[in-house]
Amino acid sequence: MNFLETNFKWFFALLALIIVYKFFKDYLINQNKKHYFYQNNSIKSDIIPIKLQAYERLTLFLERMTLTSLLIRVQPISTKKEDYQQLLIKTIEQEFEHNLSQQIYISNDCWNVILTAKNTTIQSIRNYDILNTTKTADKFRELVLTKSIGKPPPSSVALAYLKNEVSKLIVL
Repeated sequence: MNFLETNFKWFFALLALIIVYKFFKDYLINQNKKHYFYQNNSIKSDIIPIKLQAYERLTLFLERMTLTSLLIRVQPISTKKEDYQQLLIKTIEQEFEHNLSQQIYISNDCWNVILTAKNTTIQSIRNYDILNTTKTADKFRELVLTKSIGKPPPSSVALAYLKNEVSKLIVL
């Protein structure tokens, strides 16, 4: 064997080794991608029911926060209008605090819309009798029910936003 033949054999051996290395490396990268894909899909399938439950709880909060629902559910505890206003606001705040943890499962924009709906509803309760035309809790309740019938509640915008997010989640 001459020098050229020996170098030629080494060259082909080295080339074969490089090709085997390249295929093996590509195979491992592909296997890692498959593993990540399956693991990621598994995590997504585990989290979707939790996210849907969060949307359900927030939907319930928004429905319970509508003034007509709130006024029917929460009875005055005294005859004072101011006490009843505070009770309504306290009820909304308590339900909101009960659902605070749900914000980690929804988008920031959606959470901000829900927060705005809550704050707008509370502000509405404070402003319904700004001219002090009612003196008792029952008269205030009647005034709010009368004025709120036929108007879309502030929570309707948030509810529409929630439904839109859920429809995007289900399509994925």
